[in-house]
Order: sequence, then structure tokens, then C-alpha cells
Amino acid sequence: MKNNFSLQARQYAIYRPTYPPDLFEFLMEHVNQREAAWDCATGNGQTAIALARYFDEVCATDISQQQLDNAQFGPNITYSMQAAEHTSFEDESFNLVTVSQALHWFNFDDFYKEVRRVTKRGGVFAAWSYSLLTISPEIDEYIRDYHFNILKAYWDAERRFVDDKYESIPFPFDEIVSPDFSITYEWSIEKLEGYLQTWSAYQKFVHVNGFDPVEALMIKIRPFWKNETMKVEFPVNMRLGRVD
Repeated sequence: MKNNFSLQARQYAIYRPTYPPDLFEFLMEHVNQREAAWDCATGNGQTAIALARYFDEVCATDISQQQLDNAQFGPNITYSMQAAEHTSFEDESFNLVTVSQALHWFNFDDFYKEVRRVTKRGGVFAAWSYSLLTISPEIDEYIRDYHFNILKAYWDAERRFVDDKYESIPFPFDEIVSPDFSITYEWSIEKLEGYLQTWSAYQKFVHVNGFDPVEALMIKIRPFWKNETMKVEFPVNMRLGRVD
């Protein structure tokens, strides 16, 4: 599993999107028991906090201690630094295993073997990612150019799974069809700028070139930012399956 987000852990906690309540309500429709869940690659605990409302116990892991240092507290959440592919959990521990915006970084074969080991019989595995945000036709064009052209050489190869909406990602479980979800915000232009600076490719660009590419992007966007806040939408793409 790659660790691409330790350096900007604090910014990640501030600016990264959280997931909509209807996504978790849909998950719960397919979980038979609610004793324990594992949120893998939890980051700052966004998904773990949501799951804690439904489960007696949530175990949340991440490979980055810096991310865990920024994680949100929950009385029934236990955080630990562990690799996705090899954990210390006992066999058949969890009713649900989740991965949000991180599955594409894993060694699939090793991770899926671990999921089968720690998931209870009849348990559920869910992984999701969010696609490139949309705001308005003019702004979207500049963001797409920034993402696909300016940062092209700085994205890891695994990013292709996110760009194709997780459709090509290996998925060896008995799949359950998922509806479309979206994350919607009213953001200021400063919030947008902060979010764009959390991208892993942005961090690599700055390291190699020594300047901030988001500054030039914001100059292009600013004339089209018509209000104090604007609607920002992230399409969410889920793969859900029963673990056999």
C-alpha cells in the first residue's frame, strides 16, 4: 500500500470531502449484524465516525501515523497504524469492511485475502471513491485541464482506477448493485483552493518544480466565481459485495 498523504495530513483533515448519510444508510440495508466494522485506510477517520453511529465497535487503521494523529475521536472507535494487507485482527472479526478513496493504492490480491480472513461469514465489503468535482462549465474546464494535463506526469498509475469510476478495479466478491451517490457542498473559493492543494499529484509537482501550480489555476477560475460560495459536487462511485 502506498503512503501518499502523510505530508499534508492536517490539510487533508480540513479540506477533504465527507461522505453523504444516504451512502451509509444504504450500506446498513445490506449488513446483517452490527457488532464490528473495520474502516481500512481511515485517513482522518471520516468514515469511521459515520460507522460509529451504527456499530458497537469500529476498528480504523491507516499506514500513516500523521493521518491518525489528525483523526476524529469516537468512544467506540479504536485507531491503529497497520498496513491494509496485513493486520493483527483475529479471523472473522467484522460484519463490514470499508475502504473510502484508497482501495486503488492497495496490493489487491493480498488485501482481498485479508478481507476474507477477517470478515465474518455473510459479511459485506464496500469500497468507494469520488470523481473529479464539478462546479460550472467554465470552471470545470480549467480544473480538468489542470488535472489531466498540467498534473498528468505527477499522478501515480493507480489514479486511473479513480478516473474510470472504479469500474476496472478488481473485485472478487458477490457484487451488489449500488445506486449513484454524490457529495454536495457550498464552497468559498478559498475552500476550493485548499482542497486542490491536498492532491497527491500537487504535492509531487511542488516538490519537483518548487512553485505552487494552484496559484495560476485560481487566477483563471476567479473571474467565473460569481458568488461568495458556489455549489461543488463530487460524484461517488461504490463497489459493494458479499464476502463468501
